[in-house]
Amino acid sequence: MSTTLADLAKLVNGRLVGEPTTVITGAATLDVVEPGQITLADHSDRASKLAESAAAAAIVSEQVVCEQKPAIVVDDVHEAFAQVVGHFRPTFVRQSVGISSDAVISPTAQLAENVDVHPLAVIGEGVVIGSGSTIHAGAKILPGCVLGCNVEIFPNAVLYENTRVGDRSLIHAGAVLGAYGFGYRQIEGRHELSAQLGNVEIGCDVEIGACTTIDRGTYGPTIIGDGTKIDDLVQIAHNCRFGKHNLICGQVGVAGTTTTGDYVVMAGQVGVRDHVHIGTSAVICSKSGISNDVPEGEVMLGQPAIPVRRQKLQFAAAARLPEMRKQFRAMQRQIEAMQKQLDENSKDQPDEQAA
Repeated sequence: MSTTLADLAKLVNGRLVGEPTTVITGAATLDVVEPGQITLADHSDRASKLAESAAAAAIVSEQVVCEQKPAIVVDDVHEAFAQVVGHFRPTFVRQSVGISSDAVISPTAQLAENVDVHPLAVIGEGVVIGSGSTIHAGAKILPGCVLGCNVEIFPNAVLYENTRVGDRSLIHAGAVLGAYGFGYRQIEGRHELSAQLGNVEIGCDVEIGACTTIDRGTYGPTIIGDGTKIDDLVQIAHNCRFGKHNLICGQVGVAGTTTTGDYVVMAGQVGVRDHVHIGTSAVICSKSGISNDVPEGEVMLGQPAIPVRRQKLQFAAAARLPEMRKQFRAMQRQIEAMQKQLDENSKDQPDEQAA
């Protein structure tokens, strides 16, 4: 499929700079763009790389100046580029499949209108599923679960008993919601599983990544607030309560009974100990370890994490340690030499008492 730069400018409602009849055969990012394709440059520091690239044209912001390439200037580079990519690689339009005869559905389950249940999905007793929701192949919805409207459960996800999922939420493949929490009591020398009487409650507009696990509460719910987005391979332990619109990146691990405010960000591989609170709008930098409460709006870094400014000062000081060690050894040699000189001078002085 090929088109002209002028047609793409109309598609994204952008301002055309350069030859409108330039033929565009595809779209790719700047690192891998090939001749005939259009790319994107969203910052002025990409202009030189754009000029040297094989791209036939680019979608750029007002701040990017590249006279060597025809361009489409837009306010939102990424939104426009996504439209162009969609033009060349149309997304697959899912067709409604209704209720597959190869799905296993309890007669006590309540499915609203326009629900799709794909082959080999399992829906247990008393499950309620709202209008427009989709349950993909191999997903398992255990008894007592309640799903809102337009929820999508991808293949092989598992929702344990009494899990609740709000409207428009996405649960990606292999995610497990409501597994038993990692809580044990030692009785007569053995580890006995503690009470597992709670559940998991997912708010509206939440996205949960592939192979992420969220454990049920001991007595009450583990809660994920509205609008929160959770990446792949995240572990959230029992009794946690997350606020609204949190962003939780890949491989984060959160221990039990941790709470967060709204708009908290945890970058990749963050670890959080149990029974701490992370305040609204706090940011936890990648690979940080949280061992105490985090105030609202604080940016934390390190293991254990401390405010990022203090941590950077410590990193800078640590980087100078080899140089400082050399300086210290030089000063030590100077002091030793001075002490030796003082000792020699004192020997040369006449003994006043003897005199």
